[in-house]
Amino acid sequence: MVLPLELPLVPAPASATVGDGRLAITSTSRIQGSSPAAAQLAAAVERRTGLRLETAAEGPADIELRLDSGVAAAEGYTLRIDDRAVVTGTDEAGLFYGVQTLLQLLREDAGGWALPHVEIADAPRFARRGVMLDVARHFFGVDDVKRFIDSTSALKYNHLHLHLSDDQGWRVHIDAWPLLTERAATTSVDGHPGGFYTKDDYREIVAYAATRHMIVIPEIDLPGHTHAIGVAYPELVEEPVLNDALVADSERLGQPLPVAGETYLGWGVGHSSVRIHEERTYDFVRDVVRELAEMTPGPYIHIGGDESLGTPQADFDLFAERATAIVVAEGKTPVAWHEMGSAANIAEGTVGQYWGKTTPEGTHAAEAAHFVERGGALIMSAANVTYLDMKYTEDFPLGLTWAAIIDVRSAYEWEPTAVLDVPESAILGVEAPLWSETTRTLDEVEQLVFPRAAAQAEVAWSPREGAGRSWESFRARVGRLAPLWKAEGVDFHPAADIPWSER
Repeated sequence: MVLPLELPLVPAPASATVGDGRLAITSTSRIQGSSPAAAQLAAAVERRTGLRLETAAEGPADIELRLDSGVAAAEGYTLRIDDRAVVTGTDEAGLFYGVQTLLQLLREDAGGWALPHVEIADAPRFARRGVMLDVARHFFGVDDVKRFIDSTSALKYNHLHLHLSDDQGWRVHIDAWPLLTERAATTSVDGHPGGFYTKDDYREIVAYAATRHMIVIPEIDLPGHTHAIGVAYPELVEEPVLNDALVADSERLGQPLPVAGETYLGWGVGHSSVRIHEERTYDFVRDVVRELAEMTPGPYIHIGGDESLGTPQADFDLFAERATAIVVAEGKTPVAWHEMGSAANIAEGTVGQYWGKTTPEGTHAAEAAHFVERGGALIMSAANVTYLDMKYTEDFPLGLTWAAIIDVRSAYEWEPTAVLDVPESAILGVEAPLWSETTRTLDEVEQLVFPRAAAQAEVAWSPREGAGRSWESFRARVGRLAPLWKAEGVDFHPAADIPWSER
């Protein structure tokens, strides 16, 4: 019998049967397996319990890690625990995710550390399960990004979208345009310190993500959100367009208005645009995309496209057509925010990222649907449920409220295929973005991300109608992750609507 409330698992597995008994884990327990997941499991068990388990490629063991391509769909796994624990992954990613499930099950009781007898068969609902970290508004170094990768991949996320450029800063070195990081990376929002990734830094992040089965998607936001480019290369960017909303927000927040050629310290949007009719602009885009593509083994390059309020529609359409074609020419699949779907001739196969609300407003639904019409697909990032930078409550000290106030239940109770009138097959999956206007440290990021990232992980991974796919089940299960998160140093927000466990 499936008893989802008894198992402290997030995301909920496709199938889980609880048995009687427990498998004790002690200092003499042994892990067998030649996969990198074996060493990762041993290290995580030591962080959680203080027990240092021996690992070996073969021989008898209390925990066995295996590969068998026939056990599940891609990224899937089975887990059986009785007199020993056997995790079988259909591939290395599945084995890694099975290990994450095993770690969530590991508990301390009166008899010591143990695993419950259980049988699980699991595989993801959506192939694409992503999180985004904005390193442009506030910069986060390599070690912080690695920590973010660790905590989110443990929830079975498999894509990391890095927002590498915005009005406030440019965060990755480009050999062909060195002034980007020399002049446009020194500060963050409100004059806080900036920073950037060298090419070696970026490669280190990409390689580390791969060890956790995460694909990195770099984003260079174009043609708007480009004020920082103009600080380094003024000839590429138009004069700021000061719309009424930008002026009002700047006054309300006590932030400066953008000035051409000067570092921008506010967080208003919509005022910047590259020069669409200058051929040098496309030399710039081509060089940046080429250098990113050379460093990025994953299939995607994200080119932005949102909030280009200072760009006339005809110019925006021309830019979208040329920029997406450049990405395709470099052998990558372009990704763009849904507004780029307003351009008739975006490259075929371009993936759209929908950030409108769960009830679409204005032209958002039509723009998103155009990606599908052009042979592409969609990533669902509905802002009023997935945006991790929104406040939990009106008085929460971090975050914004423009999309919604998003408590944990709101983050959990939505359906990605019910938002837009497109075939379900056109939905690649879900991405939960974290914009960093109000977060200066990774601890602050984590307070906004957790536990809501757990809610989005379940939406993306677990069967829509599966056992345990209810708010009451989820709130009980996510509350039981608290000891594991504490052991891993995750600075989660102890939301009042979750019954948090001490053990």
